[in-house]
Amino acid sequence: MGEFNVHRVRFFNYVPSGIRCVAYNNQSNRLAVSRTDGTVEIYNLSANYFQEKFFPGHESRATEALCWAKGQRLFSAGLNGEIIEYDLQALTIKYAVDAFGGPIWSMATSPNGSQLLVGCEDGSVKLFQITPDKIQFERNFDRQKSRILSLSWHPAGTHVAAGSIDYISVFDSKSGSAIGKMLVDRQYMGVSKRKCIIWGVAFLSDGTVISVDSAGKVQIWDSATGTLVKNHLVSNADVQSIAVSAQEDSFVVGTAEGTVFHFQLVSVTSSSSEKQWVRTKPFQHHTHDVRAVAHSPTALISGGTDTHLVIRPLMEKVEVKNYDAALRKITFPHRRLVSCAKKKQLLLFQFAHHLELWRLGSTVATGKNGDTLPLSKNADHLLHLKTKGPENIICSCISPCGGWIACSTASRFFLYRLNYEHDNISLQRVSKMPVFLRSALQILFSEDSTKLFVASNQGSLRVFRLLEGGFTHLHSFQPQSGTVQSMCLLAVSPDGNWLAASGTSAGVHVYSVKQLKLHCTVPAYNFPVTALAIAPNTNNLVIAHSDQQVFEYSIPDKQYTEWSRTVQKQGFHHLWLQRDTPITHISFHPKRPMHILLHDTYMFCLIDKSLALSSQQRCCCGHAVMQFGLRAQPAHRALVPCEGGVGGARGEQQMALKEPLPNDKTLLYNPLPPTNESDVIRRRTAHAFKISKKYKPLLFVDLLDEKTLVAVERPLDDIIAQLPPPIKKKKFGT
Repeated sequence: MGEFNVHRVRFFNYVPSGIRCVAYNNQSNRLAVSRTDGTVEIYNLSANYFQEKFFPGHESRATEALCWAKGQRLFSAGLNGEIIEYDLQALTIKYAVDAFGGPIWSMATSPNGSQLLVGCEDGSVKLFQITPDKIQFERNFDRQKSRILSLSWHPAGTHVAAGSIDYISVFDSKSGSAIGKMLVDRQYMGVSKRKCIIWGVAFLSDGTVISVDSAGKVQIWDSATGTLVKNHLVSNADVQSIAVSAQEDSFVVGTAEGTVFHFQLVSVTSSSSEKQWVRTKPFQHHTHDVRAVAHSPTALISGGTDTHLVIRPLMEKVEVKNYDAALRKITFPHRRLVSCAKKKQLLLFQFAHHLELWRLGSTVATGKNGDTLPLSKNADHLLHLKTKGPENIICSCISPCGGWIACSTASRFFLYRLNYEHDNISLQRVSKMPVFLRSALQILFSEDSTKLFVASNQGSLRVFRLLEGGFTHLHSFQPQSGTVQSMCLLAVSPDGNWLAASGTSAGVHVYSVKQLKLHCTVPAYNFPVTALAIAPNTNNLVIAHSDQQVFEYSIPDKQYTEWSRTVQKQGFHHLWLQRDTPITHISFHPKRPMHILLHDTYMFCLIDKSLALSSQQRCCCGHAVMQFGLRAQPAHRALVPCEGGVGGARGEQQMALKEPLPNDKTLLYNPLPPTNESDVIRRRTAHAFKISKKYKPLLFVDLLDEKTLVAVERPLDDIIAQLPPPIKKKKFGT
């Protein structure tokens, strides 16, 4: 099968933004996450925690609060004083309303989801009525002396608790009058602090109010009498967030030291009906401040400055102890931030406000499998392209020939022409843009770099022909009548005749670029699409879903291929289905279309369909810039790149003689067999997946040509090193 030179790229200096707030929707089982740069992400917890939607950030939007309302409506508020509602279908901001109270620090929806409360810098609490089309101001509550940092409704909707500085106020929700005030002790470790900031409050059905503050305390209050019932000192730093379960039998808090504490309501004695709140479990999955927490029926969710979204399952709530009960950490977005110009070996990196263009290094050295080869020419940083304005970049792409770069923000679309002269590069912006081309959710160039495909947030797909000095509009594929669905993923066939597009909710649509019409629609599947690509020669569409299923659909025949039907009939290996990161990119060998290359964050896999009914293979792993062997050997053996199993051991992947996939009795990540292993034993554990866990975390993997592979990594230690220093904690013996 030949040999590959692997470019191991680690100069993509990408650092995700920290998590500021989260909001869990129990009805749809979705989680909204807001980051410090204003980006809002929507995770579908029922679809393997896939990030199915996102709204790009904005420099002027420092989001401080998120909440869901009736009808699956999402609102946010921040320090610019505006309340924003998001259009979850078009993936745009629906509208923004100024609350006229200065910066907004907190927000909460009523239990029935029809009213919205915001707490402002000037001490005001403002009530808005949620109408079908917008929100309408209703009344002001009694103004307080300092900013309102936290809000919580009583589950019956009759009262509201508001956390401020040094005290907690209780309001009557109908009249807006303050009917109670609870003063918080400033004492901290025996020393009087200057101020005590109430970072979070939770109002329970029995009238109990739970508060967390900057003195490291979790306090239980009786709202009727305004007295302190119980005090828990849990941290030497701020306790910054709190979330209560729907049954009100447990809650979770996050601290500035990176610790998450779980509290449960337990009986005082086995025979007593009296219950009290007890701190049961501490979790240390963060290195920095835990700014936000959420409590789903089966898991504790936390996020903070270290950029990780951590899902910690509650083992007593999980009925079946399978992989769903495992800890999950989500760090990187579930979308591509890297594009490649294969012909010129260029990589385009997307950051929040700029793009970087790099040329890969090269080597003339040779070596055996697994050797690291010295570079004869280092990688070159060719271009740093900064966008104007406060908006984050949504998407970007470089043409396969390296002559075009396109990118888009929420309100502007940019197209650049690149010219190369020896080691010099010149950039020319295409200035005359059509009026209808304001922004894009996805951009893709054809394989011959003569066409540009743009997916808008209104569901339309636009096709442009690229000219030397600009472009012309050829056609627009409009969405079906009565639907507004944003197309988030695009794939074009190598011959340029077919275009596949996947939306936020429906199936995959395939368009004929020659005839400029809809060709077919792939049957809808219950889980969202995470990646898709069209194979050369056969024009088979390979689709990966968030539940780790992979389908192959024949575009000319308008049906699933025989290989795909066989795969679905047999089923994937249980370890394959239990991977917790989605496949984000699919590609094919330029000379062997039967080879499918795909990757997620922690592995890349080569599926060789041509060997599904024949040979066996032996593993040989390598390093980069390095060579790893896929060199043909006698007796139908071939060296394949692979490593690591569940325990991280070096592994072997083999091809089944009569099965295209490994079954559950076969090791997906096989240990490296002894050299004297018999062929009978080898065949017994053989299958078609060749998996490598050598490179991680992976942001991009692709074949530059038939002998060259590029892998873009982003080590987590490099990200942590660029974050602000965490709070120093005293350790025993130091």
